[in-house]
Amino acid sequence: MVLERVTDEILHPAQMDVEVLRGLLGEMLRPGVDYADIYLQNDTSEGWILDEGIIKSGHFDITHGVGVRSISGEKCCLAHSNVINTDSIRQCVRSVRSAGRTQGSGDPLVMPVLSAVRGAELYSQESPMGGLDNDSKIRLLQEMDRYARDKCPWIKQFNASVSGSYSTFLVAASDGTLAADIRPRVTMRCGLVVEKDGRRERGSSGGGMAGGYSFFLENEGDVARYLYYVDDAIRQAMLNLESVPAPAGSMTVVLASGKAGVLIHEAVGHGLEGDSCRLGTSLFSGLMGQKVASEICSVVDDGSMPSSTGSCSVDDEGTPGRRNVLIENGQVSSFMYDRHNARLCGKTTTGNGRRMSFSSLPIPRMTNTFMLPGKSDPQDIISSVEHGIYAVDFAGGQVDTANGQFVFEAQEAYLLENGKIGAPIKGATLIGNALEVMNGISMVGNDLAFDPGLGSCGKLGQWVPVGIGIPTLRLDSVTVGGTGGMPGR
Repeated sequence: MVLERVTDEILHPAQMDVEVLRGLLGEMLRPGVDYADIYLQNDTSEGWILDEGIIKSGHFDITHGVGVRSISGEKCCLAHSNVINTDSIRQCVRSVRSAGRTQGSGDPLVMPVLSAVRGAELYSQESPMGGLDNDSKIRLLQEMDRYARDKCPWIKQFNASVSGSYSTFLVAASDGTLAADIRPRVTMRCGLVVEKDGRRERGSSGGGMAGGYSFFLENEGDVARYLYYVDDAIRQAMLNLESVPAPAGSMTVVLASGKAGVLIHEAVGHGLEGDSCRLGTSLFSGLMGQKVASEICSVVDDGSMPSSTGSCSVDDEGTPGRRNVLIENGQVSSFMYDRHNARLCGKTTTGNGRRMSFSSLPIPRMTNTFMLPGKSDPQDIISSVEHGIYAVDFAGGQVDTANGQFVFEAQEAYLLENGKIGAPIKGATLIGNALEVMNGISMVGNDLAFDPGLGSCGKLGQWVPVGIGIPTLRLDSVTVGGTGGMPGR
């Protein structure tokens, strides 16, 4: 159904069909060319921003175009156009052929018949834009503002946003692949500033999914999800008003299940992407099968999770999304590959070839990356810590994938004293080395949870949605940067 629908949407208005695509692909297959593909995309997006009770901006964008790629050894050539028709694609083909001339002496590839590759239907095929009219979306934002101010008299600033996108693509490749996907996505965010007794603090919350706006109208707890985000932002801001300076020094850190998984995504996930491993720029290069973490740790990247923002029925090269175990019982068991890096490494693609748009080259990217649950009760993990901190969420950080050194700033964290969660803290940064920290994980909780659907990952100038998740983890020794003294002193 997806392939037929996307073919009708993209090819028929251009008076093209699959055989025309096959012929254009065949024009690229000269001696020395290992692989070629044509990627066609339609993308529609919209969004509204409310600030201080007023709709400050709104947008509705339609983008479409085609990217033509050829691969010869390590050389990769891309030409693209925002016009989809036979003439524009043929011009891209000529550009790629000119830029990609090789001295290869092998016989040219024979263009096979294009055969459908179908992935699992992981999300709705309907555009989010049809779920709610514009006035209803704006009223949701306005209601969030009123609800926040009625509930919390200390709010000084409030903003909220809602956005949706609907992307379809079709990819045809020289190995006979013909695949398509339809990707809907919605997100909602809110942020606020509170002031009490002369002190100002911030709070923020939000969520999203691969689906429609009705997601925000469903209940989370006792209220609709869009109002739950407001409650959560108020909770965070009021906690920050009570926060004390973070301690400093080497100590035990407990990561809460869910959003704190960004540390695993950054410190471990990027280092397991096939391009950096092939080029030797990752600390995991050459460590296949070797121990890099505690034996109670297993890390997975799974592009086949229903409704997750990081999932792909098929990736941007037409490979079905799948579950890849990256670290199993502490040992590296797989890297993440696109077709190009897989070919150069003598491997097969793992369904991780992703691109931001038709004008970008596919590169190995994570989808939904998480650590598998363990056997420990989360409360037992917390109770085991005499002095340390409990990190729930991070505001951002930096990682050097070459050596694994990382720095993360905690957005929500608490003191841990005598096995109990204590006062909220402010200004905590986690500093460490990925291999040392992963090997220092002594307890893994049985409570795997995921982020609320706002994850977005940048690499080489390309941004794509991702999912992250972890169970509660005990990290035995992490350097914490803060403005307070050592815990327990």
